[in-house]
This record gives sequence, C-alpha cells and structure tokens, in this order.
Amino acid sequence: MAGSPNQKQDDGGPQDQMVRLHSYLHGGTSGLLSTLPTLIVFPLYKTVFRQQIHNTSVHQAVGQLLKEGPAKLYRGVAPPLLMRTLNGTLLFGLQDTLLRLLSSSAQNAPFASALPALAGFGAGMVEAVVFTPLERVQNVLQNSQNDRRLPTLKSVLVRLRAQGPASGYYRALLPITARNALGSAIYFGLKGPLSAVVEARGLSQGVSSFISGTLTSMAVSLTLYPLAVLVANMQKQVGGEVRGVTACWRTLWESRQKKVSLLYRGGSLVILRSCVTWGIATAIYDRQQKRSG
Repeated sequence: MAGSPNQKQDDGGPQDQMVRLHSYLHGGTSGLLSTLPTLIVFPLYKTVFRQQIHNTSVHQAVGQLLKEGPAKLYRGVAPPLLMRTLNGTLLFGLQDTLLRLLSSSAQNAPFASALPALAGFGAGMVEAVVFTPLERVQNVLQNSQNDRRLPTLKSVLVRLRAQGPASGYYRALLPITARNALGSAIYFGLKGPLSAVVEARGLSQGVSSFISGTLTSMAVSLTLYPLAVLVANMQKQVGGEVRGVTACWRTLWESRQKKVSLLYRGGSLVILRSCVTWGIATAIYDRQQKRSG
C-alpha cells in the first residue's frame, strides 16, 4: 500500500515500473469513482462557497441559490469534476513515486516513518502548480457577481488569459501551494498508521481504509480551512485591484470581525463533503493497491 516507508525496493526493473504505473492508474480510478459524490453534493459545495465569500449564514446562502434558479445551480461544476479525477491520478501516483525514491536512499534513516508525509508534501506542491488554473476557473464561475460579465466558460478563459499568469490563472498560487502541500503531508502521514490501528481492531481492510481516509480528511479540513477561505476570496473576481496574500488575509480577517468562528463559517459542510469523498477514494485506492500486490 502506498504510504508505507518499508516497501521492498528493487533495481528499477519492469516490475517496479509497472507498480509505479499502477499507482497512477489506481489513483485515477479512485478519483473518477469518487466524482459521483462530488456531483451529488455540488450544491452543498456551492453553498459553502457563498458562505466563504459573502460571510453569510446557511439559510442566506441557500436563499441566494434558490433565487438564481436550478439553471445556474451547477454552473462551475465541470472544473471540480475534472480536478477530482486528475487529482487522484497525480496525487496518489506521484506520492508513491516520490516515496520509492526517498525510501531507496533512506531505508535505515531514523526519520523513515516520516517519508510518506514528506513524499505527500512534494506531491502536493506539484498538484498546486497543475490544478491552480482549474480552481481559479471554478471560483470565478461560482461567483454569481460574474454571471453578467462572464456568462460562459469561454468568456472566463479568455478574460483570465488576458490578465497574465500572476493575476489570471495563477492567482492565489502561494496559499494554494501551502494548503495542498501541508494537506497532502497530513493525509499521507496519518492514513497508513490510522488504517493499521483500525484494522487491528478486527475490521476489514476496506472499512479500515475508509475510516482512515475519513479521519485524515477531517484533520486536513479542520487545520487548513482558513486557507481555503482565503483562496476563494482571492480568486472570486477577475480584474480590479490585485493585492498580495498578506493584504488579502488582513481584509478577510477584518471582514470576519476578527473571530475564528466566523472564519470557519461553512466549515462543517466542507468537512462532511471531504470525509465522504476522501473516505471513498482512500478505500478504492488501497483495495486496488492490495490486489496488484
């Protein structure tokens, strides 16, 4: 199973390459299968997004969506579906590749147990570079204030391209990199040990993987939710004044009346969605890895 620092290494022959390719394939499959929950709970995600950028209650956010009508309810759903599938391929596959490289050069190192987290950190950094443009498009599409100026996906793409990389597609790259790298490190660092603890209590491997994926995603979401709110607020608009991360964070903190409770508004819904999708993805991936040996 990916995430174990004690995996047997070989000399990089065909079998080793096949295992690495399996990791990418299995990650993509788990991501693809977990897109169904993403599609089902997308209105929930959109409710959270409105809370993040408008600092509204659940009732007010739902009222906004109902007023806009069902035609716009799934506006912006394509990027997260695409991200979910490709994310599994890249994140699980690259983490497994990095873990093998690190393990081969640090088999007897005292920090060997931390290698899954370190490999996850590196995979998360690459993930941020690859997927920041998709997240940017998603957040622009979900902001109802852009509906008139940018009514179609094509208009959003054209406008972002005209803005240049820093303020266009790669807006908020720094906080996204921090969120993804730290989140992946926590996920891969805790997933294996938690699964082993749960399985030792007599539960099946599939159930253990689901529970470990659920608990680790909960830890990630609770820890890094403020960064998700910051990213949403930095990426919601196209054009206008472009401010740095520090200035945007200061504005966000003041808009939440300097209260952590308001900063975490919508956090419970995010945790629920994350637990379901990552629990399923983890169980599917671990099962496939076990079958492939």
